[in-house]
Amino acid sequence: MPRCYTAASKTAANTSWRMDQIIEFIGNHPLIIAGIVAAWLAVTFYELRLRSLGTLHVSTADAVRLINKGALVIDVRKPEEYAAGHIVNARNIALERLAKDDDAINKQKNKILLAVCGDGSSSGRVAGMLRKSGYENAFSLKGGLAGWRADNLPLVK
Repeated sequence: MPRCYTAASKTAANTSWRMDQIIEFIGNHPLIIAGIVAAWLAVTFYELRLRSLGTLHVSTADAVRLINKGALVIDVRKPEEYAAGHIVNARNIALERLAKDDDAINKQKNKILLAVCGDGSSSGRVAGMLRKSGYENAFSLKGGLAGWRADNLPLVK
């Protein structure tokens, strides 16, 4: 008696054959598979890191909006750098003091805080530290005062 193959049985046979090929490929090329997995993990980690930093860093335009809404600007640079030029109404609180003294900001946990440094690296850490301390509205100026100056925004001396 002749065998009748239906489309479903051909598809199942093809799928089984393809899976066998994939398993054989994985067994024959473990370094390629390890490289693909490592690349996937690296991209995933990098993307998750970018997303978490994106919630902390704000652009200069967003910083101006926050300042206009009454944000408290915290300049974490050294006093001599602060004296050379700073954002209007910014408070100079040294990075070391913020790390040691939780009361340096006067417990204004409901206020919007904008941390500023020279290039944006220190202020990002400060914003993260403030958020861990309970300041939910703590942000960092992306690019720091260098980005502020690049956008020709005003500074006070």
